[in-house]
Amino acid sequence: MAIVAKVWIDEDCITCDACEDICPEVFKVTDDTSQILAAVRTDGTFDRNEGGSPLVGNLGAELGDIILEAAEACPVEVIKFELVGEGVDVATVEAEAPAAEAAAAPAAAVAPAAGVSDALASVFTGDRNLNILFGSQTGNAAGLAEKTAKMAENYGLTANIVDMDGLDPARLASMKRVMIITSTWGEGEMPDNADAMWNAINANGPGLSATHYSVCAIGDTSYDEYCKAGHDWNDKLAALGGHQAHPIQECDVDFEPAWRVWVEEALPRLACVDESGTLQLELLEEMKAYGAGDDEDLVEGDFSPGSIHREELTITLEIFRYAPEAAESGWDTLTCSVPGHATIQDLLLTMQRDVDGSLAFRRGNGAGTPTTGVRVNGRIVLADATMVGDVMAASGRVRIEPLPGHPVVRDLIVDTSRYESHRSRAEPWMRTDPREGERLPSGMAMGTLDAATATALHQAGDIQSFQLIQAMSDALAHDAHYEGPGVHFQQWLRVLDPRTSEQQRRAIMGSLQEKDGIWSEADHASLMRYGEDGRLAARGLNEARGALLNQNRYAGKSGRLVKWYGRSVKWSGNVNETTLYRQVLGPLGLVSNVFSGVSARMALAFTRNGSPPIRSLQSLLLPPAGLGRIPKMFNSKVDNYHEVVSLFNEIDQRF
Repeated sequence: MAIVAKVWIDEDCITCDACEDICPEVFKVTDDTSQILAAVRTDGTFDRNEGGSPLVGNLGAELGDIILEAAEACPVEVIKFELVGEGVDVATVEAEAPAAEAAAAPAAAVAPAAGVSDALASVFTGDRNLNILFGSQTGNAAGLAEKTAKMAENYGLTANIVDMDGLDPARLASMKRVMIITSTWGEGEMPDNADAMWNAINANGPGLSATHYSVCAIGDTSYDEYCKAGHDWNDKLAALGGHQAHPIQECDVDFEPAWRVWVEEALPRLACVDESGTLQLELLEEMKAYGAGDDEDLVEGDFSPGSIHREELTITLEIFRYAPEAAESGWDTLTCSVPGHATIQDLLLTMQRDVDGSLAFRRGNGAGTPTTGVRVNGRIVLADATMVGDVMAASGRVRIEPLPGHPVVRDLIVDTSRYESHRSRAEPWMRTDPREGERLPSGMAMGTLDAATATALHQAGDIQSFQLIQAMSDALAHDAHYEGPGVHFQQWLRVLDPRTSEQQRRAIMGSLQEKDGIWSEADHASLMRYGEDGRLAARGLNEARGALLNQNRYAGKSGRLVKWYGRSVKWSGNVNETTLYRQVLGPLGLVSNVFSGVSARMALAFTRNGSPPIRSLQSLLLPPAGLGRIPKMFNSKVDNYHEVVSLFNEIDQRF
């Protein structure tokens, strides 16, 4: 097998395309002559290589025979090459790298601590360079790149933070370890600082057979093209022959938890790439242990906060079980001891491993995965982010049930297809307004936000999971057509976003007003009892109701009830059961109060409105005989009077 040290093109090339047809990895025919690709040369230049720059890495061995075949096929014999052994050996090839490249050679890595295996010690020899490329529009990806670089030191890596802006794609071919952290801009576009490099690598991408990589993609699930830039890089590196050391990680707006999951897995894997460019996966667990260090080595800082330990708890665990084959359900109960800092997911994993392997539940990544929702002691939580000690009852009971409002598939797994169907129908993703001067290269409209508005939007929807909000509904389980608060809350957040087109905003408001829309749940107290996330969603949904009432000028049943209840309170200055039962009838109800004596009693404050107790005594002495007592009222036109209470108390308190 021939090993080519260097290859170049003499003058008088007739641009016949023969060389490129045979070996496109090395040759590129232009209008004037054939040239050697920059990605395969140590000098990273695209020309005929008259200076004799050596081929990078093991490329001369991998493509040696094909290069010779291309040279033989050249009709004018202008393709020249030099083999290893013909005056140029491997050492010479590496020594002839330009001074600039030599200056960037990685420093020797710190020797690993004593006690590691010989195999791991051998990995720490030679090149320990890690290149962290970032594509950032607002600085988030750049900040994560800096944090990643600090953590890389724990694995004996020398981290280089590389701005994609101005980076020659040819340099990627000489990088053994690459991490890419990139955001997605607009409708799936590259960030500004990565756009030029992306275009260059698509036009003339280098071979990356010696490169191991992993990608962290930052995006926003409210957009159709979620994390598209990261996926584009991930696919491109794979197409160029790169080896994916760890799968791509998608990060939503709250990107820190997902990034941490990624970096704690990707870093030790890339650290296991040895001098030859081979990923030694059998050393992964030892590398993780080495990077984590001992508890005694932990110091205060951003990345070494110390372990959180809580005292051991003795609990009575009750887990709901359902077997679809037999259509039977029941409870498994056992008493056990667990660390207080263990999560509900840890508890379920332990039971599945040690007690009953058939236990079914959805696992998460430890950062609060939306699909891991369960109900524990009446609270709706994410199993992979909730500690046992935070939800355990005073008696020690931990009762775990499936999410309410969804059909149970098996044990703790529920079918969320109805939620997904309603969400798909509601289309709560962004559709921007066309606007002058603010368009992406693709022609799509691009919205902009000032910092204050962006912060307000984030605070308005800062919840763990819309699926959990959906499960907090009391009405969802009894109304198959009700879209649910999780869907409606997403829609309302889109209405609040100033980037939303007016057409979409009108469509959303119309959808919320429909029969199965936001009025299908009379009282959002069911959400508020589930903690801060529920209260945040309830406030948002009540704001949506208020907006609908004002938009529709208090028309319809809901608007009429609020309007007349509000007017009666405003006119009388009293809030009581009498007002509730009678005044919501509208003008006729107000007139009927005159004949029933209600108006007189309200005017004299002789009803249950917080007046002094002496008023009740006076009612026994002064005529008429019924003065001061609340008459027994029955309102046949308002079947569910609690709807009126909820609407007034939560929406229209201006009176």
